[in-house]
Order: sequence, then C-alpha cells, then structure tokens
Amino acid sequence: MNQDLEHLRLLSIFHYVVAGLTALFSLIPSFHLFFGLAMATGAMDNGDDTFARGMGWFFVVFATLFISLGLTLATCLAVAGRKLARQEGYTFCLVVAGFACMLMPFGTVLGVFTIVVLMRESVKKLFHPTAATG
Repeated sequence: MNQDLEHLRLLSIFHYVVAGLTALFSLIPSFHLFFGLAMATGAMDNGDDTFARGMGWFFVVFATLFISLGLTLATCLAVAGRKLARQEGYTFCLVVAGFACMLMPFGTVLGVFTIVVLMRESVKKLFHPTAATG
C-alpha cells in the first residue's frame, strides 16, 4: 500500500511535467496563426489576391484548432496529476492516461505506466475505499 502511494505521487509529478511540455509544444502553431492572420487581413498582400486570403484563414483555423486541443490536453494532464495525488477520479485518470499515450515519447511512457499502476487492485482500493472488491 505504501509503495502504491509512492507510485501515485511520482505519477502525479510526471503528469505535471508532461502537461507543461504539452502546453509548451502546443503553442508552436502560434507562428502559423500570426502569419495566417497577416495573410487573411491583407497585411502581407500586394494586391487583391483572394487565394492568399483563403490560405490565411486556413492557417488561422487549423492553428487555432491545434493550439486549443493541445492546451486542453495539457489541462487534462495537470488535472489528472492532481487527482492522482488525491486518489480521486479513477476513471478520469485512466482516460487521460490513454490520451497521454498519443504524446510520444514521454506521454506514451507516462500513459502506459499510469495504466499499469491504476489496474492494480490495491490502487483501485485507494481510489474507492468503501467499494467492495469482488
């Protein structure tokens, strides 16, 4: 039981680290967002080029989508780290661990280790202390 608490504490810390890295890397498309806005508003335009404006809006939409999805995943990772430290939200932590497996290489390692630890019966009892084990 004491070893399970130590594993959950370490997983919590690593969730915070991967959340920070995910947030940092999800801001990389900001470059595309700014240039897309410049193209869409005509700041980089020499004439009436509708194709360039259309491509600018394409860059804006997809950069915004990637940034928002990345920051959402980073937030979920941080919340899962907090929930792991408090031994609450078992299903949420398990789902976020599955999504963390998409973030290669660190998220994959973190997700697999989190799933392995959360599948232990002794850890399930920590999350659900009143539930009867079958």
